Amino acid sequence: MDSALNTGDTAWMLTAAAMVLLMIPGLAFFYGGMVRSKSVLNMLMMVMGALFIVGVLWVLFGYSMTFGTSMGGLIGNPTEFFGLESLMADDPESTLPIMAFVAFQGMFACLTVGLIAGAIPDRTKFNGWLIFGGIWAILVYFPVAHWVWASGGWIFEMGVIDFAGGTAVHINAGAAALALAIVIGKRAGWPRTPMRPHNLTLVMIGAGLLWFGWFGFNAGSALAANNTSAVVFLNTFAATCAAAIGWLVVEKLRDGHMTTLGAASGIVAGLVAITPACSAVSPVGALIVGVLAGVICALAVSLKYRFGYDDSLDVVGVHLVGGLLGTLLIGFLATDLAPAGVNGLFYGGGVEQLGKQAIGAFSVMAYSFVVALLIGLILKAAGIMRISRDDELSGIDLAEHAESAYELGDSGGGGHFVGVGAGSVRRDREEI
Repeated sequence: MDSALNTGDTAWMLTAAAMVLLMIPGLAFFYGGMVRSKSVLNMLMMVMGALFIVGVLWVLFGYSMTFGTSMGGLIGNPTEFFGLESLMADDPESTLPIMAFVAFQGMFACLTVGLIAGAIPDRTKFNGWLIFGGIWAILVYFPVAHWVWASGGWIFEMGVIDFAGGTAVHINAGAAALALAIVIGKRAGWPRTPMRPHNLTLVMIGAGLLWFGWFGFNAGSALAANNTSAVVFLNTFAATCAAAIGWLVVEKLRDGHMTTLGAASGIVAGLVAITPACSAVSPVGALIVGVLAGVICALAVSLKYRFGYDDSLDVVGVHLVGGLLGTLLIGFLATDLAPAGVNGLFYGGGVEQLGKQAIGAFSVMAYSFVVALLIGLILKAAGIMRISRDDELSGIDLAEHAESAYELGDSGGGGHFVGVGAGSVRRDREEI
């Protein structure tokens, strides 16, 4: 039998999956540059650790929970594709190998959990973080992604538009980040002690890698190399440029300076906001989404000072607020000339789509927040979430990993420490 496989679509999807994977070290660099020098390795490890844990879960049953046959619209059958062995055979009637889709969506799952880490650096035990990430993926990400993207999922069937992850990724992760920041508590000295980014060059490199990978994230969600992917690509580019300008203008008016950190943050805010809307709006609509995201997210990052929660790297202000904004703006700016083919309020479509968008967005936010809060409280009670105050002050890199990111002077040769704990590293330095 002749195969229906479209090699162009397949090549694009495998490339897009690799681009989304590149976003994960990009996120690690972006976050790592924003923390203090004594915490950068732990931040890198938290993001990469989420990749390791969720990647294993995705292969075993995560994909099945997300895209298996729907069970009441709430979850996919977790045993249907257990271990993925049943998906290895070539389907001569399919234009795209199912494993390409499995790989692409798996990168989304890994990135989403990694986003949460930005709310809780400097003070979270690495093993506790890994346990939280695994449990949250099982109880929250896999079911929510099923709601939003899988046939039979209740949000999908309602007609909510989330092309590439405004609800399933950014609102989901942002709400969990808020819950964990509340549970784990503030960093020692926050907000009185200045805690400036230690390496803005690393932050901008991370933002650039995220922007590049995001074209795979958004345009790849078309699942084909076609007109939809091209429109989404351009909208993603336009919104991000506008958002960076919006953030910088707010900085200039508020603080008198346009900063590198502001430019990098504006890039990410624009990418977040356009993610759900990239198939539903025109290029001008994308510019509007972007500039509003840049302005509103730049203002939203100050909410943590007003309400007293230590969201260290502004996951709430950028991802939760940006995700909500982009998801809701579909209800206003969607045009049936875009691939999604839906009109929003400003294009004569009434408030119906806006209502659907609001139900989807706030349902995911509430569910993720409550479940993350409960998981965090249980793990905190078990004593496996927060490091001691002494370890926090001396540096979580030494306490959790027995390493430091920057060894100045003659510190010996390379290679691995074997059987050397953080206490031994500190004693060695004191002796020197």
